[in-house]
Amino acid sequence: MKTKVLVIDDSALMRRVLSDVVNAQQNFETDRFAINGKDALKILLENPTYYDIALMDIYMPFMTGLELLKELKKHPEVTTKIIVCSTKADESAEETFTALEYGAFDFIKKPENIIGAKNSEFHRELVNILNAAVENRKKERSKPQPLSSVATAQMTSAIAELKAQAIKKEDIPKGKGTKLIALACSTGGPKTLQSIIPLLDKDMDAGMVLVQHMPKGFTGTLAKRLDNMSAVSVKEAADGDIVEKGCVYIAPGGYQMKVNQQPGGKYRIEITDDPPRDSLKPCANIMYESLIGSKVDEIVCVVLTGMGSDGTEGIRNLKQSNKLYVIAQDEETSVVYGMPKVVAAAGLTDEVVSLPQIANTIMKKVGVQ
Repeated sequence: MKTKVLVIDDSALMRRVLSDVVNAQQNFETDRFAINGKDALKILLENPTYYDIALMDIYMPFMTGLELLKELKKHPEVTTKIIVCSTKADESAEETFTALEYGAFDFIKKPENIIGAKNSEFHRELVNILNAAVENRKKERSKPQPLSSVATAQMTSAIAELKAQAIKKEDIPKGKGTKLIALACSTGGPKTLQSIIPLLDKDMDAGMVLVQHMPKGFTGTLAKRLDNMSAVSVKEAADGDIVEKGCVYIAPGGYQMKVNQQPGGKYRIEITDDPPRDSLKPCANIMYESLIGSKVDEIVCVVLTGMGSDGTEGIRNLKQSNKLYVIAQDEETSVVYGMPKVVAAAGLTDEVVSLPQIANTIMKKVGVQ
């Protein structure tokens, strides 16, 4: 049976574009569309389990995408996975992350014109995110509570719950030697990061470089949101940044990030417009491989939820020259068990950890200043 997809968009052009991509796939089909949130709500309430996935615009008349998500929170009988189709980042980045907090599964950046709509890269990204949503639905059906309450609760209460479990500062060891944290995540990453970064101690004895697969223009908003809720400093990485302890540097969407050791032991971030690798920009493998031969005493590699295998090749190559400690998220709390599964299957992990314990595991490993 094909996966049923509902298209929700007030633009006739985008409805056609999205429908054509969906119907071109052997295992997906869309047999109906909605022209605004109000129309979509009616359809979904009448058919609470029929549509597996909905592709939803944010800005629509009568009822916006955010308003629709708020209404759907009152109706748990609706099992449809919502994928947000965002417009330009400067117009919709904030609303997109709010949509994720309201329960949307993930988002994709819509093409801005008919030329972009025909772009094979957009088609590939859309199909990948559809497949990720299908995988997540299968996991939910196989378990009564597939994800921890932390991953599914509203973010404010989730953070409070996590902080109650956070390791006490007096129990965190003093840092020994020089360490660097290098983290990679993809599908489900933004929510997962909000359950990890705010629990890191401001005095952690390491800096963190982070690759989250995301389009250009969205990582700045992600960094600001995480910074506002965290004790550590979080920023979108810029070319020339020096990695400081207690700081998190997120690779900007649409660019590659490398980390280069400087005289005196400091690490300088290099942001390049190098081409995608494995269709990814930023790519975690590139970040990890840039650290090959660096003189840091230990690199703590963290691989979280996400489709595909990004990070595994880079960690394997890095391990040949550097001392690593590799932490992978477990299957139960991963939104999509792809990236952490592959790195674990490759025999590269030192520890497989559930979401509520990842921040504690990082802090125990790197210590405080």
